[in-house]
Amino acid sequence: MSERVVLAYSGGLDTSVAIPYLAEQTGGDVIAVALDVGQGGEDLEAIRKRALACGAAEAVVVDAKEEFAADFCVPALQANALYMDRYPLLSSLSRPLIVKHLVAAAKRFGGTTVSHGCTGKGNDQVRFEAGLAALAPDLKIIAPARDFAWTRDKAIAFAEEKGLPIDVSAKSPYSIDQNLWGRAVETGFLEDIWNGPIEDVYDYTADPAEPREADEVVITFEAGVPVALDGRPLTPFQVVDELNRRAGAQGVGRIDMVEDRLVGIKSREVYEAPAAIALIAAHMELENVTVERDLARFKRSVDQRWGELVYDGLWFSPLKDALDAFIADAQQHVSGDVRMTLHGGRAVVTGRRSGSSLYSYDLATYDTGDAFDQSLAKGFVELWSLPSKIAAKRDREV
Repeated sequence: MSERVVLAYSGGLDTSVAIPYLAEQTGGDVIAVALDVGQGGEDLEAIRKRALACGAAEAVVVDAKEEFAADFCVPALQANALYMDRYPLLSSLSRPLIVKHLVAAAKRFGGTTVSHGCTGKGNDQVRFEAGLAALAPDLKIIAPARDFAWTRDKAIAFAEEKGLPIDVSAKSPYSIDQNLWGRAVETGFLEDIWNGPIEDVYDYTADPAEPREADEVVITFEAGVPVALDGRPLTPFQVVDELNRRAGAQGVGRIDMVEDRLVGIKSREVYEAPAAIALIAAHMELENVTVERDLARFKRSVDQRWGELVYDGLWFSPLKDALDAFIADAQQHVSGDVRMTLHGGRAVVTGRRSGSSLYSYDLATYDTGDAFDQSLAKGFVELWSLPSKIAAKRDREV
């Protein structure tokens, strides 16, 4: 039996050219695997047919939108995952899902090698290969763009030489990756970090400066999972999909930042994540209502570490598994409704209610009916400040 190479296939120029190129380099068959993670564009059947037309021995296409939403976007939401406090982990969430299906295809078709289209400068090579190391360490890995210095010019020439059925003329000035959770744009004139993004950079979001009526939405959560919008039960995929449209129409979720890449360089990125930003804001506020103070304080450090692990490609790691268990336990009371106003590029919480609320009107009010015993406060403050008082006295005497 000849060697079989399982290729993470997008349907674009680079991975289409990779099919005959890998076949030549390895002398084996290429199995193309494409996933729909809500990125839009062509339908899966068209992508499957193109892979076969480019010489793939087999082509596997998977509608993974619901799986991506439930098993990857929801955990990121429960962790309030924002890398560097801003980036909601768009690309890094989809890579472990793709890895999972690459490994499944390798087992199904007897694959011995996995290939991806990542370069040596990006984070995705790490995410793919660290995931493969955890799930299928015996598989070999080939990254043509990195391992064989495969450039776009070479890819175009190879496609023309082989007469491949792909368009090699159009080229976006940007490098774009998108999925259900958001859209990432880089390169081109954005590499000069003084240049501001122009409107043609954006696709998921409308110009937030344009006048329009505000949109009010009520998001319902059960144990940290979004389950309804405006009282209508929906799957996580449907919630994210609808909020992408509604929050995106209000210009919510635009992010322009210089971030620290895993490979050690800084990179300018422009993101659009309307649903992710709105949902994280709503979820954080519901946690404020339902999660006890010390648990909430500790969870914030867990959330940060969780986001760093996922960004760094360690989805399938022991620490990530342990943090998942902690976060899941912390979500047991995060149920209720959050009302938000979407307008002018912002998602603003205006109301919250929960059967698991720790907020007590009687304790919080300053009006008649106040149940807070203020007579206890004086002694509490004295004891609380006692260590500082003792230390200050010592320092004055030194």
